[in-house]
Amino acid sequence: MIDRSFRHAIGNRIFGCDDCLAICPWNKFASLAKEQKLAAKAGTDLPPLADLLKLDDSGFRHFFAGTPVRRAGYERFLRNVLIAAGNSDDADLMPLVTPFLDHSSALLRAMAIWALRQLADDDIWQGLREAYLPDERDQSVRREWQDN
Repeated sequence: MIDRSFRHAIGNRIFGCDDCLAICPWNKFASLAKEQKLAAKAGTDLPPLADLLKLDDSGFRHFFAGTPVRRAGYERFLRNVLIAAGNSDDADLMPLVTPFLDHSSALLRAMAIWALRQLADDDIWQGLREAYLPDERDQSVRREWQDN
């Protein structure tokens, strides 16, 4: 899990290569690549968070085939998407985040909890907490419910 103290700082970044490329001092010598194989895959440049939250593992592998994003893996990628959703201030994403509370991955359940706490008003949050916390068995996920 990404420590709670870093989650807001992540902002809307999902895959961090762009940050490294932007600050690398050697890139001041780089020129724009003209080779097609180095171009961004169509549709992968700034896709809406809502579309990314709808991806299952198979959809993730298909959508990001041939890109470095696939190396992150579905679970870590979705962890970052959930954090970006929580940082989005877009409550319309809540119906897409909520199903992750039932995900088999404790990591994704925990990040969904954090994201929903950022997006939900107090009444909705308390309702979710009362519905999901009693049945949660993973201690790290329980801590997300209890500490938020």
